[in-house]
Amino acid sequence: MQLTFLGTSAMVPTKERNHSAVLVSYGSEGILIDCGEGTQRQIKIAGIKPSKVTKILISHWHGDHVLGIPGLIQTLAKNEYDRVLEIYGPKGTKNRMKNMFKAFSFEDKIETRIHEITKKRFFEGKDFFLEALPLEHGITTLGFSFIEKDKRRIRLDAVRKLGIPEGPLLGKLQSGNAITFKGKKITPEETTYLVKGKKITFIADTIECKNALELAMDSDILVCEATYADDLKEKAEEYKHMTSKQAGLLANQAKVKKLILTHFSQRYKTMEEIENDAKNVFSNTICAYDFMKIKI
Repeated sequence: MQLTFLGTSAMVPTKERNHSAVLVSYGSEGILIDCGEGTQRQIKIAGIKPSKVTKILISHWHGDHVLGIPGLIQTLAKNEYDRVLEIYGPKGTKNRMKNMFKAFSFEDKIETRIHEITKKRFFEGKDFFLEALPLEHGITTLGFSFIEKDKRRIRLDAVRKLGIPEGPLLGKLQSGNAITFKGKKITPEETTYLVKGKKITFIADTIECKNALELAMDSDILVCEATYADDLKEKAEEYKHMTSKQAGLLANQAKVKKLILTHFSQRYKTMEEIENDAKNVFSNTICAYDFMKIKI
């Protein structure tokens, strides 16, 4: 699993920071969290094939989070994208996407499937599921969690002792099913162990709220907006954003392992003040930068 930060700026991009976008790479899946203007170019600069993107999760419909969608779709079409692009967003997303397709002339089209998120767990696959809850930002805004399912691993010492050969029997045990071998019933508990899945939470534009805490709880990584340093707390509240200190307090309350700050105001030329404000209340904090990659 890998996170690639494709854009870490707030509303106004800078020479160093593009609009919001983070790609979660997991097996054959490429889950893009928001798609700010210029994301297709950021993907190419990062050395990622555009066809890697399988899903787009839209936190909200402010331009700095969605203006890259038309360009990305055109790029996918030109690259003979042969998948169905799944797009998930808040209520109203279907109509907004419909209007987007009307507004632009797409010479080539790809197949898309648009989903409006109406429940907390909105997607479940074989190896992971996705959750969302509404945040507080003036317009309907969602935070997201990517949660990997727990996996069973074979205890090699146990299966060797029992003489179980490689093959379908081990596969059944790893799937959590008991087997019969040489007339004896053997359970997964005897021969396997559980590896807890990873959890990554993305808190987009919001003020402090209980749903942000619920989503973030026990995350391995919390990616959280931190538009302003703490001395601009009143400004952050006025525009319904979080300060870096508030993000640090959220990480503390949620008992997360690592906090990654993003979505920075153009006013900050360096991240020192932002990072220090958060580190004062949660030490394991870093600030994201464009093209930063985190392996999990």
